[in-house]
Amino acid sequence: MSIAAPGTEAWRAQVAEPVIDPDQRIIDPHHHLWPTGGVLPYTLDDLLADVRCGHRVEHTVFMECRTMYRADGPAHLAPVGETEFVAAAAEQSGGVIAGIVGHADLRLAELDEVLDAHVEAGRGLFRGIRDALCRADPSEGLMIRGGAPAGLFEDPAFRAGVKRLGDRGFTYDTWQYHFQAHELLALARAVPDTVIVLDHLCTPIGIGRFADQRDAIFEQWKLDMVEVARCENVVAKLGGMAMPDNGFGWHTAERPPTSDEFVAVQGRYYAHMIECFGADRCMFESNFPVDRMSLSYGVLWNALKKIAKPCSPDERAALFAGTASRVYKLA
Repeated sequence: MSIAAPGTEAWRAQVAEPVIDPDQRIIDPHHHLWPTGGVLPYTLDDLLADVRCGHRVEHTVFMECRTMYRADGPAHLAPVGETEFVAAAAEQSGGVIAGIVGHADLRLAELDEVLDAHVEAGRGLFRGIRDALCRADPSEGLMIRGGAPAGLFEDPAFRAGVKRLGDRGFTYDTWQYHFQAHELLALARAVPDTVIVLDHLCTPIGIGRFADQRDAIFEQWKLDMVEVARCENVVAKLGGMAMPDNGFGWHTAERPPTSDEFVAVQGRYYAHMIECFGADRCMFESNFPVDRMSLSYGVLWNALKKIAKPCSPDERAALFAGTASRVYKLA
């Protein structure tokens, strides 16, 4: 008997579950798009197939992923090409893609020019910038390694750029690793009037030198998240924990996890974030197609619904749609 290759549609299809709570309204505030032929292609058709899997996903927010940059013109405006690409996809999506978070180097003197260009290119959908803090040494062996400049979080020009986003009513999304939590904390305290969106639960790493430290990392991570949550300008995206670098190994297993298996190993992270931040400052995310390497869209949202089961109806409404709608101004 042949075994489906991990990460393929046939492999994900090995675990098929009935949709839980199909009437629960969902806004997926974090996904990417990559053209066919890339390292991890995920087209509009792929996205639409996922959001139409049976869960009530009404809208999504695209998150920058360094694709389709302009090949000519001023270098500082190159990221605007990605917003142009996604805005065109959004028009074909029938209203599914309802927000775009682009990229800019927030240290630039020309930042306002870049933001204005994103606004124009976004056709009413541009909502903010991700210029992530994530930085890791090549020796860490990460599959998806961030390469932010050292000390970016304390660079005066960078902090001025994050502040400028808040001044103009835009959000700042960031992604970093668990050992960078102190950097996020310092930045959040320095720019209290900008809404900072923490992606992927601060990405606790579970491979390489961290592979046998999961529980110790978890205990320190819990303390760090308590401190970050004290910064009222920070909201948290709950997801992105099925990336290969989180170390759960699903992307190479004979079959993907069931929703119960997902909850069994990851539920404690989600529960802690909801306790620290409150449901009105948390939003569930898919992080597809990166987390698609580990499980299907339908199983992921089943798992998130199981995690949210102890919450009140109002809290679930916030977690699945309300917080994302408010933060990204979708309604």
